[in-house]
Amino acid sequence: MKPVPSHSASTMQRIGWRGNLPTLSPGQFVARVSAQHRAGYEVHDGVRTANAQPAPKFLKRGIDPAERPAVGDFVIVEAGSPAHIVDVLPRRGMLARAAAGERYARQIIATNIDTVFVLTGLDGDFNPARIERYLALIEGSGARAVVLLTKRDAVDDEDVNEALKALRERLPPDTPVLAINGKDAASAAMLQEFLAPGATAALVGSSGAGKSTLTNTLLGEDRMATAATRASDDRGRHITTHRALLPLPGGACLIDTPGMRELKLTGDEDLELFTDIDALTEQCRFADCGHGSEPGCAVREALETGELDRERWQHYLKLREQREEQTARFEDKARNREPIRAQRRRDWLERE
Repeated sequence: MKPVPSHSASTMQRIGWRGNLPTLSPGQFVARVSAQHRAGYEVHDGVRTANAQPAPKFLKRGIDPAERPAVGDFVIVEAGSPAHIVDVLPRRGMLARAAAGERYARQIIATNIDTVFVLTGLDGDFNPARIERYLALIEGSGARAVVLLTKRDAVDDEDVNEALKALRERLPPDTPVLAINGKDAASAAMLQEFLAPGATAALVGSSGAGKSTLTNTLLGEDRMATAATRASDDRGRHITTHRALLPLPGGACLIDTPGMRELKLTGDEDLELFTDIDALTEQCRFADCGHGSEPGCAVREALETGELDRERWQHYLKLREQREEQTARFEDKARNREPIRAQRRRDWLERE
């Protein structure tokens, strides 16, 4: 892809750019990462899409994965055959999770997003605890979370109302919760307030929750592959295999993501969706209350009276424990990396 003569901030606004473009060297241009594959990246300059390779600095051993280009990033690309991504421009936010496995590592889901639609089917996929886990991950991303209960057409009104009631009792009151039929354009139109021109939204949820179906409806064409869920458990197969940023007809951008079976916290979460529980713990008689048999425990009293849902309390404890575990892993990794950094500095000084 060669620099486009008409390339400008207004052109880039079509894919979510805000403000003025940075000063560039000859042969460089700004683009947005629209997809990542094993063979490289796809970037969009506001007019068209092309392939690009990462510059050698992004391939160095030991580099933090968060420093590499990710879907949603605005990057500086150097034209050529192939073109190369030479720099990642500052992010205004990042949605990430801890990667699977014992070693601490972060996996970026998407960057520079305004809204995250958390999809869960109104079938066997419905799981309030999983939704809470998604909201915990979204808290520090700079994006607003919107919960979408999909497959509205597959259940009756009573089931919908029960699901809405269950979530409103557990989620923060300012979290929008909408029941939609992802196949119906009129139903999907409820999302337009979050899809203004220049905005970027990401879709997250389990396989089979309807992310690709909703994407096709918002695009107005069947571009993303879909498949029926299994009758045995209402779970879907992995049809979307990579993250993809897609410009919508109305001027917003949508990032469709593969289904995620494991949602591990990164350790940075504040767990703000449990501020009511934090307020209860502050009312305990003792500052170090273990919320067991201690006298004057406000949490135990709230559990006994039903003010605090026992399942929600247990899930809060589980998330808090995992957050502390991930924080410890991050600190251990930082300590282990510091001697390596110091040795590299010494080697560099000796070469000088």
